[in-house]
Amino acid sequence: MYFIFVALFLFVLPAISVVVEELLRGGSGDLMLLVGKWFVFWGVGVRLFIAGVRQVAQPRFTAESIFEVKDRGALAIVREVGFANLAMGALGLLTLARPSFLVAAAIVGGLYYGLAGAGHAVRGDKNASEWTALVTDLFMFFLLAAFLGARGF
Repeated sequence: MYFIFVALFLFVLPAISVVVEELLRGGSGDLMLLVGKWFVFWGVGVRLFIAGVRQVAQPRFTAESIFEVKDRGALAIVREVGFANLAMGALGLLTLARPSFLVAAAIVGGLYYGLAGAGHAVRGDKNASEWTALVTDLFMFFLLAAFLGARGF
């Protein structure tokens, strides 16, 4: 279920959104701007906001299923990460209403995904959920970096 959730919000829905908007514009749009717009909205906004809600409401899922930590003391730390995800997710969601937030959300989200991916990469003994997080985090980091590079950052 975790893999389906991640794939939906980091690949499927943003790609569909890019294709639909490009078709509606008749192919005359800035494709990289559409990529940034929709991958930030879905990947940073929706994905991180929902992850934050889950981490705040059910910290045990992240602690146990991704990091295989069963210590109850870790739940407070996961909740704190959830608050950060809520904040980043809110910024990503606001980009549709405030396009001027797009670059800031791409920077914050890209840094988060890059650092989280690096953190997963150095951990040994990864389970399937952590491998999913590692691959998708690095994918989002490189995609958002490419978007920012195309925008001159």
